[in-house]
Order: sequence, then C-alpha cells, then structure tokens
Amino acid sequence: MSTILAQKLVLAVEGMPAFPESVRKILVLTQDINCTPKDLVQVIGKDPVVTVRILRVVNSSYYSLPKKISSLDHAVVYLGFNTIKNLAVAIAAIGALPQKNPAGFEVQPYLQHCLSTAAIAKYLASRVPDADPVDCFIAGLLHDFGKIVLAQFKPVEFRLALRNSQEEGESLHLTLRKIIGVDHATVGAMLVEKWQFPSQLIEAIRYQYGPELPDTSLSACVFAANQISKKLELGFAGNTHVEEFPVFVRQRLGGTLEDLLLTLGDMKSMFEDVHIASLL
Repeated sequence: MSTILAQKLVLAVEGMPAFPESVRKILVLTQDINCTPKDLVQVIGKDPVVTVRILRVVNSSYYSLPKKISSLDHAVVYLGFNTIKNLAVAIAAIGALPQKNPAGFEVQPYLQHCLSTAAIAKYLASRVPDADPVDCFIAGLLHDFGKIVLAQFKPVEFRLALRNSQEEGESLHLTLRKIIGVDHATVGAMLVEKWQFPSQLIEAIRYQYGPELPDTSLSACVFAANQISKKLELGFAGNTHVEEFPVFVRQRLGGTLEDLLLTLGDMKSMFEDVHIASLL
C-alpha cells in the first residue's frame, strides 16, 4: 500500500461514525465474570437508542411473551448476557451503516450476508472446543464492513472491482487489491481498530483470506461461515466466489465445505440472532 493511499484510508475510516461508548462498555462488562444484571442495566440505561431497541426486541412477536416487559432490568435478565452483547453490537453496527453510498452497493443484501455469517460462525463455534461463540458472532458480523468504507470513499474503483470480480469469477478481495491497492479486510480491520475492539477480533478481520488466514478457531469459524453464507446465497456480499477450505479449517471443523453443509440440518434455530437483529 502506498503512503498516499494509506493516508487517504485513514481519513476515510475516521469519516465513518464512531462506535457508541455505551456498547464498548457493554462488551467489557459482559466479559467480567463478576458483572451483574444491575451493572449492565446502569450502562444500557444511559443510552436511549439501545434501551428502546432492546425493549422492542424482547416485546416482539418473536418471543411472544404473555405480558409486556417495560423494565430494562427484566429484559436483561430474560435475554441473558450473551444475547444482550450480540444485540448491542448489532444495534451499533447497523447504526453505523450509511443507508446509501456513491457506489450503489446495496446495503440490505450485504447486511443479510453479514448477519448470516455471524449466525453460522456462532453455530460452528459450538463444534470447536476453544472457540468463543460470541467472538465468532461479532467477527462474522463485522468481517465485511471494510466494503462499506470503500463503497463510500472509493465508489468508482469499488464499482469496477465488483464488476470485474463477478465477470472473472475471482474473489473480490483480490480484485480490490489490483484496482485500489488494498482489500476490504485491511480497511475493515482499520475500522474495528478505530472502534477499539479486542486484538483477536481485529486480526480475524484483517487476515481472513488465503495464505494469510491464521490457524485459530476464531478465524476458522468465520472463514467457513463466510463461505457457507455465500454458497447458500444468504444475502449478497459483492460477489459469489466461494473459496475452498484450507487444511487447518478442515481439521478444526471436521470436514470440507460440502461436508459441513450436509451436517447443518435445520438451520432455523441457528438464525435466532439474525431474526432478532431484523427487528432492530
């Protein structure tokens, strides 16, 4: 990456909305084994947007509760820490997405792909002993956010990369490297670094392709989930190129992409977080 391009990307990332401080505090709190529902309520209660949306979710037809919950305390206890964490990140992430961009990149199909990848990554984490399902959900949700930055600030080049990757059947990240000089994974890592996410999530987003993919359970789950989401056409991430699983991904997850597809079974419960996020 040239110095000039690097400087422009820094400005582009800085131009994206900040991640809410309340959500960062929620992420920190829910990692503390001594955190209580009361601690969480105190943080959430200071953010009216997060409060309203959490109450909207818990009172939605998805849960079909016999009595409406109007107390944030009750909502936190009912939903649980992990669901609250996933909801908070989804609320903040969706809020950070501009509804339109100069490249004409469609946000809703893209968001569906991100949410589907997150849900599948969380499910796959349950099959890998040392994988954290919540980290896998968050990394899956945010793995493609660099595309939005590039669509916003390099629209002509991004449009060209989309077209070329589809016409040539090449992975979008390789086409972006050729045309812009950087891929969305690098830009996405810069964005989540700005948002002060933990280093393992930043690295999982930065190195999510090919020989650079680190041999970790987090990366294996997110990589596999991304390919499954594209294979099943769950949303649209910019192109439909599906990559083969590297050896370590097959070893950690117990098979190839085709093997995993055969074992997924009923995916309805897998997409609980996607259903919930659609209510936001």
